[in-house]
Amino acid sequence: MADTDYYKILGLDKKASEAQIKKAYRKLAMKYHPDHAKGDKASEEKFKKISEAYAVLSDPEKRKQYDTFGAEGFQQKFSQEDIFRNFNFNDIFKEFGFGGDNFSTGDSGFRFSFGGGFPFGSGSGGRCARQSLPKGADLVYELPLTLAEVITGSQKTLSFMHRGRAETINVKIPKGMVSGKKIRLTGKGESGAHGGQPGDLYVKSVVMADPVFKAQGYDLYVNRTIRLSEALLGIQATIPTLTGGELSLKIPPGTRHKTKMRLSGHGLPHMKGSEKGDLFVVILVDIPAKLTPEQKKLVSQLADAGL
Repeated sequence: MADTDYYKILGLDKKASEAQIKKAYRKLAMKYHPDHAKGDKASEEKFKKISEAYAVLSDPEKRKQYDTFGAEGFQQKFSQEDIFRNFNFNDIFKEFGFGGDNFSTGDSGFRFSFGGGFPFGSGSGGRCARQSLPKGADLVYELPLTLAEVITGSQKTLSFMHRGRAETINVKIPKGMVSGKKIRLTGKGESGAHGGQPGDLYVKSVVMADPVFKAQGYDLYVNRTIRLSEALLGIQATIPTLTGGELSLKIPPGTRHKTKMRLSGHGLPHMKGSEKGDLFVVILVDIPAKLTPEQKKLVSQLADAGL
């Protein structure tokens, strides 16, 4: 209805006063109201159009927008749901002599309903109409998380610009939200066109770098540096954990530089269930850049012994 002329529908010019608008609508409503034109579909459609025109022109702000942007511009900015928002048909109908709650119009069976999006037709029909309209765009909010928060979960407050204004939402972040995992907040996305359902807001995890641990999916990696003698002879090493504890790891004799050793089930938890990733310990053998005279002597002895 981009070419809709609300003034023409009510038989008015653009200089019409508030009283003239109300008088014109009352006259036409009495003529085309379904109780007076029972079963006449053309009258029902006419009644819908004059009601829409009155909803716009009787509201100073909507009328100003309509006069400023014209019919086409107004229809792009306002859906039918916007047009009838905060417009009390019950009061209007009672004033004009039409009774009934929920905008029912008596014996004709014609009914107004705002429960599902568009204001005309049955309640269930309105809901069906809204379901068929284009859904609003989904939004993605990238949320930085520490590895400790991935292990335990957390409560976060999200602040962002939405629909032209600042919005704040409290969100419970479950454990196991490794990088790339998302949770959905239904209906928190962009508004749907012409009263369609809003899109969803997806909160996407972005795990921040940790000074000690590195995450790959649900697995954790940590470096453990040992001396050359420990690599040759073996050692019972302690390994730090993200929760502040320690694990014991037996490093066997002859372990090579950058060997990976796995501690099963000590990685990050999965979002669902009790399963966990693994903790991989990367063994780094420290080769000294300089040797003391005594160390040189001992290494020479090792060389003479065939090592």
